[in-house]
Amino acid sequence: MRSLIVTGGAGFIGCNFVRHALEQPGLERLLVVDKLTYAGSLLNLEGPLKDPRLGFVQADIADAAAMEALFAKEAPQALVNFAAETHVDRSIDSPEAFIQANLVGVFVLLEAARKRLKAAAGMRFLQVSTDEVYGSLGEEGAFSEETPYAPNSPYSASKAGADHLVRAYVHTYGLDAVITNCSNNYGPYQFPEKLVPLMILNALEGKRLPVYGDGGNVRDWLHVRDHCAGIWTALTKGRGGEKYNIGGSNERSNLAVVRSLCLELERARPARLNPALKAGGFSAYADLISFVQDRPGHDRRYAIDARKIRRELGWAPKFDVEQGMADTVQWYVSQLDWCRRVQEGKYQRERLGQA
Repeated sequence: MRSLIVTGGAGFIGCNFVRHALEQPGLERLLVVDKLTYAGSLLNLEGPLKDPRLGFVQADIADAAAMEALFAKEAPQALVNFAAETHVDRSIDSPEAFIQANLVGVFVLLEAARKRLKAAAGMRFLQVSTDEVYGSLGEEGAFSEETPYAPNSPYSASKAGADHLVRAYVHTYGLDAVITNCSNNYGPYQFPEKLVPLMILNALEGKRLPVYGDGGNVRDWLHVRDHCAGIWTALTKGRGGEKYNIGGSNERSNLAVVRSLCLELERARPARLNPALKAGGFSAYADLISFVQDRPGHDRRYAIDARKIRRELGWAPKFDVEQGMADTVQWYVSQLDWCRRVQEGKYQRERLGQA
């Protein structure tokens, strides 16, 4: 893989993938395309942008003229699409932005790729998707690549629609495309609206830790670096027209995750030494946990069956979830300046999703 376009490469998973790709042998050119919305920031790429192989263009993937011009200029061997609106709560408040970015944007990228195909200049297209397209599980079972789609939020519906478009372009036009569907990611550079960084930062500041409903919603937790390794494996080894589930096999309830983060914070920055907790009359981070009204349509459980990518492509996660969460807490504690700068003027950790 010598040349690559990564859309949404200034976001959480995208910037971690950029780092992973730059570590791979043979890569000569990587172009990041990002609109730089609230969740995408050049702060996430400060280190990688020093690499002469890396370029950056600020653009909207829904801008057809811009995308066609970029494809013609770069002539990439492959495109990996991370560009998306991703937060379920925001999709409840403002679904239109999700349709525009996640569905219309993918259509524009597919059309640009199809024009290269017609010009006998094919390329591989990898669509990064989510396990949320499959809907909600009961107490048993896991999502496989054959599970019917049943999205339950505007976010997951927009991602499901994009997956269907990619599949249609494979079967109708012969596009060389692969879809990956991942479970919940955690790790460095995640924007603080998501559960893990939100809980860490609120706890450090002695603020309440809002847990939706009874906290029993279960997710399969996947370290972002394992996810990026899985995407690279699917990109370079996956069969065209296939889809691969990428999961960590680490099911935890939201409440269990929050409690584990509190324990790690006690080790990293003991509550008894934190003046913010003392000022609020709290003696432990776990004392900050509070249960709030659930989000509308909140899926109860997700679990990924990742046997296909393990069996066919040889990928397997390396991060143990306990150690991965501990490392993540340490990263955020040591990167409070990044946290402040990336939120500045964009987000005050307020409740989203029809609060």
